[in-house]
Formats: sequence, C-alpha cells, structure tokens
Amino acid sequence: MQIIVCPVCKGDLVLTVTERDDTEIVSGSLRCVNCDHDYPIVDTIPNLLPPDMQD
Repeated sequence: MQIIVCPVCKGDLVLTVTERDDTEIVSGSLRCVNCDHDYPIVDTIPNLLPPDMQD
C-alpha cells in the first residue's frame, strides 16, 4: 500500500475491504484522500484507471 498512489493526483489511498480469503483481498475499494475518487477491487484486482476511463 505504501507504493500505490492515486493515478489522478498522486494522493494517498485508503483501503476498504469487503471480502477477503486466507491470503488476498477479494473485493473492496481504494479511495483517494485528496480527490475522493474510488478505485474498485474486483476478483483480487484493483482497477487503478482514472475514473473517466473505468467501465
């Protein structure tokens, strides 16, 4: 988590976990504390594309 930053503003990200297994975070989100963008984690993979490029 110390090397992952917001791709838009390079701000710190806060992790929210909604599901985890024994070794990984399965789902949740990363939220930027500066610009309030959310980056989803789905099937263990964080989507760090800028919000206008997601989906």
